[in-house]
Amino acid sequence: MFIKCDDLKPFDHKVYLASPTMHGEELKYMTEAFDTNWMSTVGKNIDEVERIAAEKVGVKYAVGLCNCTSALHLCCKFAGERLYGKPTIGHGALEGKRVFCSDMTFDATLNPVVYEGGIPVFIDTEEESWNMDPVALEKAFELYPDVKLVVCAELYGFPGRIDLIKEICEKQGALLIEDAAEAMGATLNGKQCGSFGDYAAISYNGNKIITGSAGGCLLTKDLEVANKARKWSTQARENAPWYQHEEVGYNYRMSNVIAGVIRGQYNYLEEHIEQKRVIYYRYAEGLKGLPVKMNPITDGTEPNYWLSCLIIDKDYMCKQVRDDSKALYVKEKGKTCPTEILEAIATLNAEGRPIWKPMHMQPMYRMHECVGRDGTIRCRTNAYIAGGVKDVGADIFERGCCLPSDNKMTAEEQDKIIETIKRCFD
Repeated sequence: MFIKCDDLKPFDHKVYLASPTMHGEELKYMTEAFDTNWMSTVGKNIDEVERIAAEKVGVKYAVGLCNCTSALHLCCKFAGERLYGKPTIGHGALEGKRVFCSDMTFDATLNPVVYEGGIPVFIDTEEESWNMDPVALEKAFELYPDVKLVVCAELYGFPGRIDLIKEICEKQGALLIEDAAEAMGATLNGKQCGSFGDYAAISYNGNKIITGSAGGCLLTKDLEVANKARKWSTQARENAPWYQHEEVGYNYRMSNVIAGVIRGQYNYLEEHIEQKRVIYYRYAEGLKGLPVKMNPITDGTEPNYWLSCLIIDKDYMCKQVRDDSKALYVKEKGKTCPTEILEAIATLNAEGRPIWKPMHMQPMYRMHECVGRDGTIRCRTNAYIAGGVKDVGADIFERGCCLPSDNKMTAEEQDKIIETIKRCFD
């Protein structure tokens, strides 16, 4: 158990992992919605959010939705119908089809695949980027050349080689859905995340780089897709004087009030990114000399630095075991583990969290296949399998954690967090 030292007294307020940062402009647009009585799912705020989102990312169209998950769901529905045709009532557009998905991500990335009846096949993580491994993806296509859809997430605002993922998809005649929920404002070779996929989604959830408390956008270069998304997201009502329906629809449209918050936040996207960048490099400098590494930055990328994370060198990991809800460790001199670091941070009244637990380790997906860069298929939870082949996602989960990354955190508060991490290695 981490022992709190007197000189590392808790903060008198919570230091969050990532929380909303409001500026006042948001209230102006919310009030505008209130004063003009545009309180539902139409209005100027939504129109402006869609315009700004498309312009920022560099695509032609954005469709404002209630959250990013709904955007990903409609992406899956579009892709399924484009690839396999319109399903019969009661069946999903991906019914019975394998879909290659990022393994180390939040489950919202791939749950929409399941909504549409698809079967996720996970692609292991690239050690150099913590994102989907292009080599493993190519191996997966060798195993299953009939797969025609890839869903790829960009982790913690640090893009991987989404350009190579796109090239592989094009070579295989597959569509790419880009989950840029965590990567708004990040770039690869000067190109914005959210612009690589055939369809893409971004998030305005309460902890994201900018927020509306909720909300998301579907991004597309295709006007027909944008119009269909607006129709599907408003219960798929037909153009008739009564409520006429010819297909399944959803109540997914963005609120004009929430859009007012997002509209005001967009003016501060670059400022928030710069604040997060400073936090990342302060951690990197403060932890220098310890046997840890920060999130890797892929050549040619400029992250949005949404969450700063670390991974402990394997030789400096103390013994740690975790089941589906609890973690235990044995303290060893000169060594530590994510569980101890997170407990230590918590004593300061600060919030960290474990790295995303890979999808192939989740109880509901444990029997789904996960393809490694050597072409190995596995359905298990340990970091190394027979022959010493590394399960990269499991290994990062075992040794990594997310650090407090709130852009309102002061330098003094961050320095105290850094000192607390250092003492975990004593």
